[in-house]
Formats: sequence, C-alpha cells, structure tokens
Amino acid sequence: MDWQALSLSLWLAAWTVALLLPVSIFAGRFLAYHRFQGKAVIEAMVMLPLVLPPTVLGFYLLTSFGRGSVLGEIWQGLFGHTLAFSFEGLVLASVLVNLPFAIQPAQRGFEAVPREVREAALCCGLSPWRRLWKIDLPMAWPGVLTAMVLTFAHTLGEFGVVLMVGGSIPGETKTIAISIYDRVQAFDERSAASMSAFLVVLSLTTIVLTVALSARIGRRLSQ
Repeated sequence: MDWQALSLSLWLAAWTVALLLPVSIFAGRFLAYHRFQGKAVIEAMVMLPLVLPPTVLGFYLLTSFGRGSVLGEIWQGLFGHTLAFSFEGLVLASVLVNLPFAIQPAQRGFEAVPREVREAALCCGLSPWRRLWKIDLPMAWPGVLTAMVLTFAHTLGEFGVVLMVGGSIPGETKTIAISIYDRVQAFDERSAASMSAFLVVLSLTTIVLTVALSARIGRRLSQ
C-alpha cells in the first residue's frame, strides 16, 4: 500500500467535500425550489463532467490553469507557483469534476421536502435561514449525505483528470489511483492488487449507502 498516495487522496477528498458541501446545499436547494427559463441548460452544464471524456475535461482544465492563462498568471503572481501540477490545482479540478455528484443528489433530497411543509413555514414567518436550518436540511439530509458520500468516493478513484492536471508528483499530486497505475507499469502486481482491493471495498460501501439513502428519498417522494 502506498500510504503517502492514500493520505494525499484522503486529504484531497476531504477538501473537495468541504468545499462542495455548501455548493451542494445552496445549488441543490435553488434548483429544487425554483422554475425559471434556462434551468434545463444549467442542469445540463452541471451534469456535463459525467459524459465528457476525462482527457477532454483535463485538457481544458490544464489549459485554464497553465502559466499562459489568466487564472494561471494571477495564481503565480500571488503564490509564486503555477496552479497546474500543484495540490491546489488538484483541489480546484476535483471540485469542478465532482459538481454533478454533489449537486444532483442534494437537489433530489430537497425535492422530497413536501411543498405544503415549506408553504406552512413561510406562512409562519420563518426567515429563509430558519427555513433552511429548521425545515429543509432536517428533511433533505439523505440527499445531501448521498452527495457527500459520492463526492468523497469519486474523488478517491478519479484518475484521468487528476493525471492531466496534477501529473504524478510524489507527496504533491500522486493520488492512490495514479499510484495503482504506476505499480502496474512497474509490474508490481501485489501492491496494485492491495490498493485496488481497497478502492473496490470503498466503492461497494459507497453504493450500498447511496442505494439505502436514495430509497429513503424515494419513499418521501411517493408520500
């Protein structure tokens, strides 16, 4: 087991979840409760990372993070190094790649909140913040939790975009998925097998949790 790569992957996943949690809540709630022109386009853009080949998405992110880009120039001026091939670049790329995993399950969770309950809270004079904390989140938590579980697991297993944006710098951008690839290239099948087994167990656990939470959301929608 490449413990350094695993530690970096867990750290990357933790940062991604922390940054996407508020995005998941507010974007998911907004899309669930509002009808407006162009909503379908926004939802399609959120889902785009699911259907784009990782190499395509990785190429555009690498171009956007590179020294010749506006964002890359600003980052280098502020911090003295490029955004590409850095841990910070990996975090930003991971956030963008995981948008569909973070937003869509949360949106379904908020859609499961009965409309009459939200209208009753509004009639009682609850402020938007109190409605969020007292009504929406307590009832939509299975969707939000599903989003965070999927985001965490997908971040650990992401390979294509991480490799293109971060490369394979030990202790900086070399995640466990990249380490598995390197071990296979070096014909170290034993190490690759142990790390692959870890990701299989993690993925299976994620699927079980997701199915259980999705079933709970489905029961609420059917009520």
